[in-house]
Amino acid sequence: MQTYEKDIIAWANEQARLLRAGQFDRLDIEHIAEEIEDVGKSEQRELASRMAILLAHLLKWQFQPDRRGANWQRTIRAQRQGISKRLAKAPSLQAVLSDDDWNAEIWADAVALAATETGLADFPECCPWSFQGQVLCGEWLPGEPAADR
Repeated sequence: MQTYEKDIIAWANEQARLLRAGQFDRLDIEHIAEEIEDVGKSEQRELASRMAILLAHLLKWQFQPDRRGANWQRTIRAQRQGISKRLAKAPSLQAVLSDDDWNAEIWADAVALAATETGLADFPECCPWSFQGQVLCGEWLPGEPAADR
């Protein structure tokens, strides 16, 4: 039997073969449980990364109006689409959008990213936008009169 530590891919293939063959007594249950938990963590990391990139671009959009362009809009649109797909694939992730600690962590990541990319440092301490009503909403962009109504 392949060991988990030596070659995780070979181990995973072996575990799948054992499952399909009904050889449950030969399964590496502890590592299987860890890998299943890691799938959820991976999905959360993907959502967090996409959300931080989206928020950073929304900050750049608001605080650097003279630099707005189609490239930023494409990035914003792509991140929104990616987040939408993640939430559709794993609806239970929706709960983290209401988690204040998670939101604060993502906001801090977004501010750090925006500060690095812009050289600016005077961003809001907390996210000024609602995730559901603005950040993840279609074509909404901060600082645009029609969008802020």
